[in-house]
Amino acid sequence: MNFQDLQLKTRKKNATKIAPFVALAILFTLIPIYYPSMHHKKLSQILSSSLVPLPDYHTLHQSSNSITTQQINVTKSSDEHVSVAAPHEARIIINGTDDEKCDLFLGEWVENQEGPYYTNMTCFAIQEHQNCMKYGRPDTDFLKWKWKPDGCELPIFDAHQFLEIVRGKSLAFVGDSVARNHMQSLICLLSKVMYPIDVSNSTDQENRRWEYRDYNFNMSIFWTPYLVKANKTEPNNIYQPFNLYLDELDESWTTKIQDFDYVIISAGHWFFRPTMFYLNHTLVGCLFCSQPNVSQMTSFFSYQRAFQTAFRAINSLENYKGVTFLRTFAPSHFEDGVWDKGGDCVRTIPFKRKEKMLEDYNLEFYKIQLQELTVAQKQGKNRDLKFRLFDATQPMLLRPDGHPSKYGHWPNPNVTLSNDCVHWCLPGPIDVWNDFLLELMKREEIDR
Repeated sequence: MNFQDLQLKTRKKNATKIAPFVALAILFTLIPIYYPSMHHKKLSQILSSSLVPLPDYHTLHQSSNSITTQQINVTKSSDEHVSVAAPHEARIIINGTDDEKCDLFLGEWVENQEGPYYTNMTCFAIQEHQNCMKYGRPDTDFLKWKWKPDGCELPIFDAHQFLEIVRGKSLAFVGDSVARNHMQSLICLLSKVMYPIDVSNSTDQENRRWEYRDYNFNMSIFWTPYLVKANKTEPNNIYQPFNLYLDELDESWTTKIQDFDYVIISAGHWFFRPTMFYLNHTLVGCLFCSQPNVSQMTSFFSYQRAFQTAFRAINSLENYKGVTFLRTFAPSHFEDGVWDKGGDCVRTIPFKRKEKMLEDYNLEFYKIQLQELTVAQKQGKNRDLKFRLFDATQPMLLRPDGHPSKYGHWPNPNVTLSNDCVHWCLPGPIDVWNDFLLELMKREEIDR
């Protein structure tokens, strides 16, 4: 069934279901007094046509009567790890029916012997440091998994369907090198239909623009690892602290996205670097700096302020009518040391769902993103701006096997290079992000 048939079928079915829903509305108005358990119906059992604001983490454990959306369940296990069941209000239609719904981002990885759907020999867009097969990765099992949401099947990416949905539209990736990693995965998956034309105004990899002229579709990547205005304290040294102006816009992207139909915003790993924090043009603190009389602060402070400013920028765009997806933080998987102290990621299969819990800074970053998404939704409500959750955190937490590790370059006995447990091999687990993206876009089209 194609996408247009799906829309027509959905409308016809909805038209015949008005009377039953009216009756159900009356029943659900009357009987909760006698059946209190009905107050705790999960959002995963309800079809929502728009993104529901998330509850604030500080009020999660207030009376259940004050929380009208699905709760974010935060529990501690015996080893004090924290497990978060994220809100899954990104409701979608799966398998061509209008009454089979599922929580897209809640599930597990299952074997898939049909993958991968492209190779490093068929896609030109793979950067060297993510070309794991070229540089000798010996195992291929990491390519044989797909994401299985609870209660339904997530379709594998359909390049033809994607290009039809985005015909006449535009897509922007806003963020760091992991955002670029995502865009390159999309280019590779679309290469089954056609390759894009590079119409970039620069020669660097940080800001690119691609056109699919047969479909009048274009996509761009805007490099902004901190989302806000930033500059180097030493112009030619990225390893020295950056100055972050946490309440000032990064105009390299905020002045350019107004006409885009879809914007995917993400950020994370750069916030662990040494940084100087400015508010109102005044130095207020730093992370990993050695200056005397400067307050040492955490990356959580800068991360929250950066998302506040980024979402404020989007909400301030007068003519922006696009859909903004917040792609949540994708954890790294360094073990036996940090990135510059010998840490590596050598696992060859995914974690099972309860084998790895979200904890520490990963949990805090995730919570910050959900909180700021809530604020952005409320601020954009009057203008009907659309902010959607693209929850990559839990699926990617379970994929320690998908990083380049040492297979992003040839071995050199005279050079010590850090293992890469941040980016993702192409092809690899990150391809599922485009399975997610296609389903989210289908939902937006149906809602229209």
